Amino acid sequence: MREILGRRRRLRFGRRGGTARLDAALTCATAWQWPVLPGVGLQAAGGRGERGRACACPDPECAVPGAHPSDPGLLAATTDARMVRWWWTNRPAAPVLLATGGLAPCALSLPAVAGARALAELDRTGLRLGPVVATPTRWSLLVAPYTLERLGELLHAQDWVPSSLRFHGEGGYLVLPPSEIGTGQVRWERAPDKVSRPGPGGGAPVRAVASPWLPDVGVVLDALVAASSSAPDGGSRLAY
Repeated sequence: MREILGRRRRLRFGRRGGTARLDAALTCATAWQWPVLPGVGLQAAGGRGERGRACACPDPECAVPGAHPSDPGLLAATTDARMVRWWWTNRPAAPVLLATGGLAPCALSLPAVAGARALAELDRTGLRLGPVVATPTRWSLLVAPYTLERLGELLHAQDWVPSSLRFHGEGGYLVLPPSEIGTGQVRWERAPDKVSRPGPGGGAPVRAVASPWLPDVGVVLDALVAASSSAPDGGSRLAY
């Protein structure tokens, strides 16, 4: 009896997790107009019948287990609700991937420890940040869309840029919460802003779902470089 109850509890939790991913994907696609697609996800490892950390792709040495597109490919990313429902109804455990660039958000990411330091430093400067995605290994700061040409100009204008920075722009992707990937759970370190609007007849404010506010990439890049170069020992605050 205990085994049956345990199995039912695991199945219930699995459905709940799948529903959360579907809800997140639909919010991104329909409310925010962020193109999404399912990641390849994870598969059981070691033949134990338990959820492991192995990537479901054919590569046994995959560098980003679970956290990349496979089938469909990145170009299939969409804001169509019917397609999103079909994907996550058939693959409820699939990670939610955002196709960055174009009209969609882009991001700058750092190793997790450096990301925590950077956020603390930027908070001290009073810089307004947008959503921040955290995995056990990297933190990503979402920014307004930028082109590769604009990014090149920004980088050229800097005397030095931390080597730990990665840029997720046109042709890239980012894993969004509440996905689970090979390194662990994906979560919001800074959740997207919630926007309120007046209720009918000027009544109590009603919570509205609106596309999250995103800062300009140049402002965030300048602040990150300044935060890194201000280390008292002459080193970098944003090192690994």
